[in-house]
Amino acid sequence: MSEKCHSLLRSPQGRLTAHVATVSCEFAPGLTLPEHEHPEDQLVFASRGVMTVRTRAGLWVVPPSRAVWIPAGIPHAVEMSGAVSMRSLYFAPGLMRGFPNSCSVVTVGPLLRELIVHVCAIGRLNRRRPVQARLLAVLLDQLGLTPTLPLQLPHPIDPRAQRIAQLLLDNPSDSRTLDQLCATSGASRRTIQRLFLAETRMAFQRWRQQLRLLHALQQLAAGEKVTATALEAGYSSPSAFVSMFRRQLGTTPARYLASGGSGALQG
Repeated sequence: MSEKCHSLLRSPQGRLTAHVATVSCEFAPGLTLPEHEHPEDQLVFASRGVMTVRTRAGLWVVPPSRAVWIPAGIPHAVEMSGAVSMRSLYFAPGLMRGFPNSCSVVTVGPLLRELIVHVCAIGRLNRRRPVQARLLAVLLDQLGLTPTLPLQLPHPIDPRAQRIAQLLLDNPSDSRTLDQLCATSGASRRTIQRLFLAETRMAFQRWRQQLRLLHALQQLAAGEKVTATALEAGYSSPSAFVSMFRRQLGTTPARYLASGGSGALQG
């Protein structure tokens, strides 16, 4: 059952006391925040480490130089890969009208990163204070310009497709073909392909590749070497893994990690 968190923007009497509130935390490798939900929209950013946000609809992997947008009321859990420095911003209702009503990963450029760090150092922003109102306006402008990124893995809904998805989530290196996996699901290859495309908006092979990429990001953030990560993600060789990584993220794993995860995503 999801834990309902109290509002960080309202007094015990329900009066709005700020338009943005922040929380800054340091987390040890492997720690998980159990499923919970907030009454306010939330932006979660890690200046160090990789986070995985899980909801009932899917999962989102958040490397450095990215943030995840979580609308109010969505139950979610957060897993840490490597040591994580987390910065969370909570927004008053109606403040982020242009943002999606589902979770998404967004780019955090240098200016937005410094804005997030600065706002977290202040702690709270109130529009009724002129200096804070100007800072809030710049923050909202920058957030409105951030592109969303394909670092999510939506989950299928149909139980037959769910069975296959869970097998691969439990073991991304599973090398069985789709036909072999279908034998465990009670559905034909064509049915599973149709379900994945309809319910995740990804072809099955694309979904599987995305799972392996996101799993690789988690492993690299936890300190795994490229060779071990390639095998763990189900690739036959490190070169095949590096080729996929460069194709999807626009850089090699070594350069990606050296840059703090700031490689440009390819569509």
